[in-house]
Amino acid sequence: MFHVTNRLLLRPAWPEDADALFGKIADEGVVRNLASAPWPYLPEHAREFVMRKQDPRFPVFLITRPGDEGSELVGCIGIDATDGEVELGYWIARRLWGQGYATEAANGVLEVARLLGHERLTAGHFLDNPASGRVLRKLGFRPTGKVAARHSCGRGEKADCVLYSLDLDDQQAEAPLQAA
Repeated sequence: MFHVTNRLLLRPAWPEDADALFGKIADEGVVRNLASAPWPYLPEHAREFVMRKQDPRFPVFLITRPGDEGSELVGCIGIDATDGEVELGYWIARRLWGQGYATEAANGVLEVARLLGHERLTAGHFLDNPASGRVLRKLGFRPTGKVAARHSCGRGEKADCVLYSLDLDDQQAEAPLQAA
């Protein structure tokens, strides 16, 4: 599955993406904000990631930025079945933070989730990563009022995670959002 936004191409990972993926995610500042990526992140982790089988109801995309000299990997985004819920997760390479890519890519994934028939998404961010909370709120996610201890493989321990939800059929969620 592919999805195109204003500036981005969301596409599946291919085996030849392993080196580029490793080059963008092998950064402790990125991995510590993720629940399932280990630290240190090694080349074999990237190879395993690009080779994993995907469930078409829960797509995971590489976020790429097409350009004159090929496309640049920006990060990764997707939805996954977690504890009976559908959860949005994403990361952006550090040098590309603050350019609206997370918001733009997530808007694209929200469109895909609706097309796949998902009615509600959840998401979360570690308490010490408020930038991710700003992205979620721009997308229309609402805080649930809950903070849960969630294991982070990158941190090697549990950390407090602020939880959010979004009903995809809300009219507010249907309104076009701009990346910031």
